[in-house]
Amino acid sequence: MLRDSSAFSGFSVDDLQKAKAFYAETLGLEVVDGPEAGSLFLRLQGGRDVFIYAKGQGHTPATYTILNFPVPDVEKAVDELTAVGVVFEHYDMPDGAQDAKGIMRRNGLVVAWFKDPAGNILAVLQQR
Repeated sequence: MLRDSSAFSGFSVDDLQKAKAFYAETLGLEVVDGPEAGSLFLRLQGGRDVFIYAKGQGHTPATYTILNFPVPDVEKAVDELTAVGVVFEHYDMPDGAQDAKGIMRRNGLVVAWFKDPAGNILAVLQQR
């Protein structure tokens, strides 16, 4: 029934202008106005769109990773993002798997997490 649908994902933010500045200016992504007031689309590589909508006071940040960005070199991505003000998360992991930069290396997975201005969790992870 939905096999041919061009589905897309979405998430909320508390401040649309802060989100637009973060995704466009800090992360360097293409951001366009959405179909209705109070919404945006992230235009991602490969023709994928992600819908961002303002929820204002009712916004609760996602407690899971909402977007994963595969990169050729996580350490380089972390350094470049840190240089433009992105702060990487440090989680209390049982095996202390994260280094001082917030990069976790485990079983071939290399990943680091950070948050957008609304508190939603994003990640850069090593391309395989």
